[in-house]
Amino acid sequence: MTSTARVAAEADVAPVAPRRDRRGFWRLLLALAVPVPMLAKGGYYLLVPVDGDASFGGTVAAFEQHRSLLETLKWLDAAFVVTLLPATVAIAWVARRGAPRLTSVGGFIALTGFLVGLSLLGGVETPALVTVQHGLDRGAMADLDEALTGEPLLGIASLLFIVGVVLGLGLLGAALLKSRAVPAWAGWAVLLGGATHPFLPTHVGQGIGLWVGAAGCVAVSAALFRMTNDEFDLPPAGSAD
Repeated sequence: MTSTARVAAEADVAPVAPRRDRRGFWRLLLALAVPVPMLAKGGYYLLVPVDGDASFGGTVAAFEQHRSLLETLKWLDAAFVVTLLPATVAIAWVARRGAPRLTSVGGFIALTGFLVGLSLLGGVETPALVTVQHGLDRGAMADLDEALTGEPLLGIASLLFIVGVVLGLGLLGAALLKSRAVPAWAGWAVLLGGATHPFLPTHVGQGIGLWVGAAGCVAVSAALFRMTNDEFDLPPAGSAD
């Protein structure tokens, strides 16, 4: 092939544009999300005027006396619900290389429990809250609350959610410890913040416990911010999309 023909053949081949690298977007998104659920739910527990095991009537009475808090509580709970799954993925992503087996077990338990719980449980608009905010009939809403409490499907969902918090987050905290991807105190904070949550006395104790877990999550966030994109994930392959 002559040099002229070779140049012509090369000119016919269109250059392949590299794919745009979106790894930084996902890394920063996870870094921003990871501390949010424990911070939000911890704040909720510190502000809520009644313990979680209070009766429907006791909860309604407490909400009636603290109406100005209800909108704040609702938005804190919403932030928790929306960010819990991506935050859990972020913790697992940081721990996975240094402790792949422990991360897999903890992540599976946590994500399964959270997905089931968030899908099936009542969400942020609880019967007691909407009763007070919308002036609904207390007797009828008390019957609704009792029916929901006795529903076996919701009981299973609640149990799996608690298992996700206690065992799943506990194992992910242990995976962070083993991986050494974050300082040791951060692994302990996530472990203790999850594993002890249902067993702490009063809503104030539970809120403080979740904020301990949130401190560990901030360290996970910092680890994601420090990562290069190559440390975070493989680069994109193929031509531009």
